[in-house]
Amino acid sequence: MLMKLRALIIDDEYPARQELRYLLSNFDNVEIVGEATNASEALELIKALEYHVLFLDVSMPGMSGLELGAAIQELTHRPKVVYITAFDEHALKAFEVNAVDYILKPVEEQRLRKAVDKVLKSYQKGRQATTDNKEDKGGVAPGKEIKIDRIPAEKLGKTVLVKMADIYYAFTESDYVYIKTSKDKLLTRFTLKDLEARLNQEMFFRTHRCYIVNLRRVKEILPFFNGTYNLVLEDEEKSEVPVSRAQAKKLRKILGF
Repeated sequence: MLMKLRALIIDDEYPARQELRYLLSNFDNVEIVGEATNASEALELIKALEYHVLFLDVSMPGMSGLELGAAIQELTHRPKVVYITAFDEHALKAFEVNAVDYILKPVEEQRLRKAVDKVLKSYQKGRQATTDNKEDKGGVAPGKEIKIDRIPAEKLGKTVLVKMADIYYAFTESDYVYIKTSKDKLLTRFTLKDLEARLNQEMFFRTHRCYIVNLRRVKEILPFFNGTYNLVLEDEEKSEVPVSRAQAKKLRKILGF
């Protein structure tokens, strides 16, 4: 089974982050779930979510990328680090803090692919060592997928982690997918299908091809047209989410009406 790396991009320059995001969008085995503009912000994100790999600039205001690399060595979960920088003189120090690779800007896709392959091989070796250790003790290593109750989204140029309980609904608009909280409309990098798989199915229901709603945030159910409904939510705008006729029967069964 193909492992998908949860990635965090850390660079103080917006064009550099966008270029790297574009290059990584061609990789089936990488999922970008966050961006940070400095090392301190990145450290908070790393403590909140278990990333597999950091694509990290060296030279940034405040804490440097090398200092961040040293800081994460003290954490229980240590993501792999690929440094991406315009300066070649820091390579030795980068590998002293256990960097997997060191890439010079401008980044070429082929060179980036080699770095991703190194990260994957590193995890594969770690998994094999864990499996061998378990088998030596007479057990089998369980394949356990990490699940968290937060969804990464973008707010004012930063990545925030939104609790599932705070999401009222998710929807598509102009080829983008957003999540709506009580006060905010936040851009995500997921498809609606991806979100449907990540969200708690005991709380969230796909009401329409363009909407997923948190049923615990529904205040009223309004009959609409030809067997469809609108759901009125508890957010400040009292948003209305449509329920298609195909999904209306399932909804009535779930809610018991």
